[in-house]
Amino acid sequence: MGELAYFPSRAPLQIGFDRAELTLILNLYGRMVAAGHWRDYALSLGTDAAQFAAFRRTAERPEICIEKRPSLRRAQGQWALIGEAGQILKRGHELAGVLAPVERRLVKLVSV
Repeated sequence: MGELAYFPSRAPLQIGFDRAELTLILNLYGRMVAAGHWRDYALSLGTDAAQFAAFRRTAERPEICIEKRPSLRRAQGQWALIGEAGQILKRGHELAGVLAPVERRLVKLVSV
């Protein structure tokens, strides 16, 4: 009789954003550009994490980085919002919750 051979599951060669995640991120980016906060962005897709960085000006450090690290999915959450100095501002399991502090910057009081 034949034997069954089990092959170990391979980790993905590159981590990326799916369409729904990228839509949320780019919608926020477009609104921040329209408000005059951001001017440029960069994507970094690696073997352990994917990052979206937003810049005030092209030649500076990113104002924020949105990082997806699937290895932390069960522990702290795969999403992280990283500030300009490299500090983690928010971490979570849902992308919308992690983007909430940036969304609050767009809210303005309107007097009647």
